[in-house]
Amino acid sequence: MKKIGIIGGMSYESSLHYYERINKIINDKLGSLYTAEIIMYSVNFQSIEQYMRQNNWEAIEKELCDIAKKLESIGADIIVIATNTMHKLADKIQENISIPILHIADCVTKQCLEQNVKRVGLLGTKYTMTEDFLKDRLIKNGLDVYVPNKEKEINEIDRVIFKELCVGKIENSSKQYYINVINNMIREFKIDGIILGCTEIEMLIKDNDIDIPIFDTTQAHINSIVDYILQNL
Repeated sequence: MKKIGIIGGMSYESSLHYYERINKIINDKLGSLYTAEIIMYSVNFQSIEQYMRQNNWEAIEKELCDIAKKLESIGADIIVIATNTMHKLADKIQENISIPILHIADCVTKQCLEQNVKRVGLLGTKYTMTEDFLKDRLIKNGLDVYVPNKEKEINEIDRVIFKELCVGKIENSSKQYYINVINNMIREFKIDGIILGCTEIEMLIKDNDIDIPIFDTTQAHINSIVDYILQNL
C-alpha cells in the first residue's frame, strides 16, 4: 500500500475528515485491521491565514514546499494538500518534489463528469472564487464554471468559512445564506451542479438542501486518494 503524505491543518476540521474517512474506506474495502499509512504535517493555520491576509504567498509557498519535501524524505509516495485554497501553490510545490501531488480539482471533475454534469457553480474562499487557480483547472478538465458575481456574497461566503466553519461552528443562518446563494446561481447561470470548493463547506450544506447535485471536493479527493494508494495492491 502506498504511503500518503498529507499537508493539513488548514483547517484542523478538514484534516480530521481526511484522516477519518481515508481510514474508514480502506478498512471497509480490505477488512480486518487494515488502515492507511499516513504521514500528516499539520500546520499552524493562524500564521498561514495571516500571510494570506497580507498577500504574502511567497512565505506560504516556502513553508508548504519545505513540508512537502520533508514528507517525501520520510517515505511518502504521494502528496495531498488537504485544502482547496492552497492548491493555488500546487504547481510550485510540485516543482520541488519528485512524487506526485493528487490535485483536488482533477478529483472533483472526475466525479462531475461521471454524473454527466458539466455546468457547475463553485463556492469556496474568496481566493478560490475570485482567482483562477482552481477555476482554470476545472475548465481545462471540461467543466463550465460559475461563481457568485456579487462582492457581498463572496465576502460573506468567505467570512463564514474562516470565522465559523474552520473552528467547527455551524450556524443555521449561514446555512440558509449559502442555500440562497446557490439557488440564485441556479436561476441566473442555469447550473446543474454545485462544487463545494472548500473542504469545510460540506459541514454546512448537505445533499437534500438543494435541488441539484452537490460535489464535495473533500470527499472526491478522499475517494481518489484511496483509489491511488490501493493500485496494484
